[in-house]
Amino acid sequence: MSRTAQSVWENCLSFIKDNIQEQAYKTWFEPIQPVDLNENALSIQVPSKFFYEWLEEHYVKLLKVALTKELGNGAKLLYKIKMENSYSNKLPLTHQIPSNDRQPVKTQEVDVPIVQKDPELKNPFIIPGIRNINIDSQLNSNYSFDNFLEGDSNRLARSAGMAVANKPGGTSFNPLLIFGGVGLGKTHLAHAIGVEIKEKYPEKTVLYISAEIFTQQYIESVKKNTRNDFIHFYQLIDVLIIDDVQFLSGKSGTQDVFFHIFNHLHQNGKQVILTSDKAPVDMQDIEQRLLSRFKWGLSAELHQPDYETRVSILNNILYRDGVELPEDIIEYVAKNIKSNVRELEGAIISLIAQSSFNKKEVTIELAKQVVEKFVKNIKREISVDYIQKVVSDYFQLDIETLQSKTRKRHVVQARQLAMFFAKKFTKNSLANIGSQIGDRDHATVLHACKTVDNLVSTDKQFRKFVEDLNKKLSQ
Repeated sequence: MSRTAQSVWENCLSFIKDNIQEQAYKTWFEPIQPVDLNENALSIQVPSKFFYEWLEEHYVKLLKVALTKELGNGAKLLYKIKMENSYSNKLPLTHQIPSNDRQPVKTQEVDVPIVQKDPELKNPFIIPGIRNINIDSQLNSNYSFDNFLEGDSNRLARSAGMAVANKPGGTSFNPLLIFGGVGLGKTHLAHAIGVEIKEKYPEKTVLYISAEIFTQQYIESVKKNTRNDFIHFYQLIDVLIIDDVQFLSGKSGTQDVFFHIFNHLHQNGKQVILTSDKAPVDMQDIEQRLLSRFKWGLSAELHQPDYETRVSILNNILYRDGVELPEDIIEYVAKNIKSNVRELEGAIISLIAQSSFNKKEVTIELAKQVVEKFVKNIKREISVDYIQKVVSDYFQLDIETLQSKTRKRHVVQARQLAMFFAKKFTKNSLANIGSQIGDRDHATVLHACKTVDNLVSTDKQFRKFVEDLNKKLSQ
C-alpha cells in the first residue's frame, strides 16, 4: 500500500502521543493537518507562526525522531502556516517554512595542564581556572554552509572553507584568510566552518572571537599580570577563528602575543582561520613577520555577488521565512541592489515588513520605493577618477600634473591626498589606487596615507585641506 501524507502523519502521531503528556498532545498536535508527502518531505499545516515557532522550540527533536522512523534518515518536515486574511476578500495567506533541526553548538571541555607553582590557569572568558574548564565556542549555529549559497563570487572561499571543515589542520589552507568588503559573508563563512567542524569532530575545541575582544582580553591580562596564562589558554585551542584581524593594526603588544599563539598552533597542526576587510598586502601597521604568516596558507577573496547569485540568495531568504513573492519583484531587487549580501537581505526584509505592516500588496511600485532607500546612498559610488578631479580642482591643478613625476611640494601633497581619499572612499586595493594615480605601487600609496595622517595632527593648514576635501567628497 502506497504511503500518503495522512498515513505517515497518523503513524507519527501514535509515536508522539506515547512520548508527551495528553494535554500537550491535544494543544499542539491535534490541530495539525497533514497536507502533502513528496518523497521524504512531509508538509503539515499549522494555524499560526507562533504555533510553528513553539513546535520548533519545544518538539523539534520529537518530530525528527517520529519522521525518521517513518521516512528514513533523509526525512524533512515543512510547515504550511495558514492565516486568515482579514484585510480583503482573498483566500487565506499561506506561508511555507522548513523545519530547522540544527542545535546550538555545545560548550566544550578542555583538560588544562597544572603548573606546580600556580595550579590555576586564568581563562580570559572569566571561567575559573580549574583542571577541566568549559569553553563556549562563541559559534552561531544559524550561520551554516546550508544557508551560505555558492556563486562565482565566493566559490574559492566556500570550497576552501569546506576543505578545512573536513580536515582541520590537515590541509595546506592553514591559515585560511577570508577577505572582502562589508556585508559579503566573511563572518557567516567563518562561523559555518566552525559549526561544521564541531559537527564532524565534536572532540575538537573550536573558538570564534573577534580581534577586538581578543585585544581587550590581552590588555586585561597585562593589567593583571597573567599574560602567560592568556597565551597558554589560546594554545589549547584546536581551531582558532579570529574575525576582523585588521583590527590588530598598530597594536604591537597584541600582535606580538598573537604571533606566539599562531606559531604554537601552526606547529602543532592546529587550524587558524582569519577574516579581514583587506588582503594581506593592503594591511597597514601589521608587523612583517605576522603578515608573512598570514600568507602561509590560502587568502581567499569574497567578491560582490553576481546577478544569478543575488537571485538565489533572495529566494533562499524567502524560503527560509516562508514568504512567496512574484518572480519579477525578486528580479527587480536583485538587479538594483548589487553592493553586498547584507543590503540585499535588508531590502527584501524591509519589503516584506512594509507589505505586512501597511497591509499593502507587494507590487513593483512598492519594491521601487524600498529599493530606492537602499540604493540612493550608494547610487553614485565615488571613483578614483572622481577623487582626482575634485583634488585637482581644489588645488587648481590639472590631472596630468597631479599624476606626473614632479616632486614640487604642493603637487606631492595633492597627490598624497588623492591617494588617501581613494583609500577612504573606494573599495580599490592599494595597488589599484597606485596604478590609477600616476602608475605608482602599493607601497607609495601606503606611505601617502601615513604621511597624511601625520600631517593632519601637526600642520594646521594641511588639516584644513583634509576637512575641505572630506566635505566635498562626502556630499
